Amino acid sequence: MYNSPYLRQNTSVRRVMGTVMVAMLPAITVQVWLFGPALIAQLAIASLTALACEAVMLGLRGRPVAPALTDLSALVTAWLIAVCLPPLLPWWATVLGTSFALIIGKHLYGGLGQNPFNPAMLAYALLIVSFPALMSQWPGLQSADAATQFGWVFGGERVVDGMTGATPLDALRTGLLTGGDVGAVMQSPAFGHVAGAGWEWVALAWAAGGLLLLALRIITWHIPVAFIGAMALVSAIGWLIDPTQFASPAFHLLAGGTLMGAFFIATDPVSGATTPRGKLVFAAGIALIAWLIRAFGAYPDGIAFAVLLMNICVPLIDMKTQPPVFGHKKGDAP
Repeated sequence: MYNSPYLRQNTSVRRVMGTVMVAMLPAITVQVWLFGPALIAQLAIASLTALACEAVMLGLRGRPVAPALTDLSALVTAWLIAVCLPPLLPWWATVLGTSFALIIGKHLYGGLGQNPFNPAMLAYALLIVSFPALMSQWPGLQSADAATQFGWVFGGERVVDGMTGATPLDALRTGLLTGGDVGAVMQSPAFGHVAGAGWEWVALAWAAGGLLLLALRIITWHIPVAFIGAMALVSAIGWLIDPTQFASPAFHLLAGGTLMGAFFIATDPVSGATTPRGKLVFAAGIALIAWLIRAFGAYPDGIAFAVLLMNICVPLIDMKTQPPVFGHKKGDAP
């Protein structure tokens, strides 16, 4: 006997993860088109590593292997890692980062749904702290053919100076540290109309994929809106105070991982905040910390560190933003 007309959404982990992977395809396609096919190799390396680590850890934990390998959660983590890393990164670094994410970031905390930190951001933070030089090897527009790019990934000699270049955030930070101003630095060919040459299109492709997730209700509006709004606000304040030392809001939104972070990273349902107001606080905190790191820190893009720092705050955020229990006023004991 059914006492109430409950509606159950026809969804599953596999369906959600598959939709996320589809939403990532526009940005992946644009990046491959503009910067070459090395990203395809990174996706394959990360995917195989993630599935292998998932199988090994599930076996060691005495858990069923087949259902977890087919729910696509490990592949989503692998894809997020691959698109965050430089496409020209050596294969062994991608294996190291992906293994760390799956083994340390996911399974040592109990597996799917138990990890307090975003596994992809753990992988990125590990690699950028350990191998900062390798993590700066991004390809330029149409920089080399497929054979050369794959040679770099799989151990070829790194002798083609014209193949790699700084990201827009790297170039801006280096220029400012050497005494330049924003206007002069952005005259470099590395920059496009607003942010980096080509990277503006990649950012817009991430936004398109994110809008698909919103339309399909895979994610809610709270985190993307708060993330983008807070980043625009704090960067606008800095830009209005001193436009020679702080880039415009448009630059910060279209450079680096802002739009990817807003739609695909901060929206992780496990490591992020869960209450409606908590999501707003969580996302705004990430944007603020990321901008502070970009403007004053040692790394050009601070989204990974900002996400991890705000992951630590999630229990407190959720506790302080819980809505009142139905039938009680705010502050009343349930």
